[in-house]
Amino acid sequence: MEYSTFGRHVAVDAWGIEFDKLNRVDWLEAQMVDAAETCGATVLSVQSKQFEPQGATVLVLLSESHLSIHTYPEKGFAALDCYTCGETVDPELAIDYMLSVLQPATFQAKKLIRGLGEIQVEEMKKGEPQFAP
Repeated sequence: MEYSTFGRHVAVDAWGIEFDKLNRVDWLEAQMVDAAETCGATVLSVQSKQFEPQGATVLVLLSESHLSIHTYPEKGFAALDCYTCGETVDPELAIDYMLSVLQPATFQAKKLIRGLGEIQVEEMKKGEPQFAP
């Protein structure tokens, strides 16, 4: 079987998120798994670390690649990214899910198109999010 090297990588900086949402590694793990499943990805494993006095990192290893979050609750900041190989899983859906549960005051996102030669960078979203009810 021949596999495509095509992939999409979405990176987001999100600001103005409630401290408690960013400092509960168990809640973040559950949300990240839900986000991965929402975009149709296959979850292989979850690694996480709760830092002291605050902060968390969650990495969801996907059959298609990964979804990660690194949080700084004291700053209301989260760095998220999702990379998926192939055409069938859309990383934007996972990121959109995470933004809907984190509800940042503002964010910036870029999408990289990878595996086709020169990396293409697309401005995705920025500003104040519009969350679905």
